[in-house]
Amino acid sequence: MPRPRESLSLAQARRVALGAQGFTDSVPRGTPDRRALRRVVGRTGLFQIDSVNVLARAHYLPLFSRVGPYATSLLEKAAYRNPRMLFEYWGHEASLLPVELHPLLRWRMANARDHAWGGMRQIANDRPDLLSGLLGDITAEGPLTSAQLSERHDRHLPRRTGPWWDWSDVKRGLEFLFWAGEITTAERRGFERAYDLPARVLPAEVMAAPTPDRADAHRELLRRSIRSLGVATARDLRDYYRLPAADCKARIPELVEAGELLPIAVAGWKNPAFLDPAAAFPRRISRAALLSPFDPVVWERDRTERLFGFRYRIEIYVPAPKRVYGYYVLPFLLDEALVARVDLKADRQAGVLLVQSAWGEADAPAGTAARLAAELHRLAEWLGLAGVIVRPAGDLAFDLDEEITATASQ
Repeated sequence: MPRPRESLSLAQARRVALGAQGFTDSVPRGTPDRRALRRVVGRTGLFQIDSVNVLARAHYLPLFSRVGPYATSLLEKAAYRNPRMLFEYWGHEASLLPVELHPLLRWRMANARDHAWGGMRQIANDRPDLLSGLLGDITAEGPLTSAQLSERHDRHLPRRTGPWWDWSDVKRGLEFLFWAGEITTAERRGFERAYDLPARVLPAEVMAAPTPDRADAHRELLRRSIRSLGVATARDLRDYYRLPAADCKARIPELVEAGELLPIAVAGWKNPAFLDPAAAFPRRISRAALLSPFDPVVWERDRTERLFGFRYRIEIYVPAPKRVYGYYVLPFLLDEALVARVDLKADRQAGVLLVQSAWGEADAPAGTAARLAAELHRLAEWLGLAGVIVRPAGDLAFDLDEEITATASQ
């Protein structure tokens, strides 16, 4: 039996992490199919959902980053048509998750009154009659949207202002019922959820599956976390499915004792780390990919900095004059490093992909602009846009524009 590893270099840790996320898997020949989707979900564990649509909805992009151009209907059918592979719930924020995770998240549903956000809890406490009415309407007539239900239950109430995205009481009530697992997303109409009962949406075998106790569910979610991360600190592990710190403090040592987490030191990391016992150790990574701000490779910004030496912050909520890199900035993965970042916008009216700024890292290799140009062309084609326009902002913009122009003229 080989001697267990005691430490990893930072380069080894990067390769392990990227391999765990699917960047050593072969890209499908031809059009990616449901099998390709299942393989990627097996790597990432989930797709985070976000409402910003300046480029593409966040949950569409990780699959593109790993398998290339695919029909978005593939993901939509998996999430919103039977037989469903995915369902919406709170995983790492709002997420599309494999349906088999439903039993593992019932502890979160059961604790909705204790752990749901303040606005949702307040509605649950102050207006139980509203929750009962919403659930009754959905039971009788679902699937129904927030707009449809607001017509019935909110039309005589003054519009709220302030935090919580100006949500109405109906929307807050629906989100509480969603958190509690009493309703789920049957479909999306545009980007608006249409809610229905889980028993009418999820596979019967999933609904009939026994509910594990809280400790068993957390152990399994931690196993899935290390499988998707490859190598991780305790904080990384619990963050993947947003597990409570106190619970993980007890569960992680149990998994170490069982040999399901291997303690390891990573060069340059201050905190102890853990390795997936089944982790692959790629000799090299040869890929190029644009990563969504909500891709698992980069969503935990401290981990991104520890792994890649890449300081990354999303600036959507930063006032425009104070932004450093731009509004919707995607890191560019080239082989084993994050070498550049681009602020992208799909200008659907003009039919072009706008690169509003482009920035290279200090150690970016000489071919960065050319490889990035190829990925941008591929992204534009997938989005149904006719070309790529580079604006003169950022230290990589000039070189990138030259490469975009050269490849467009070929």
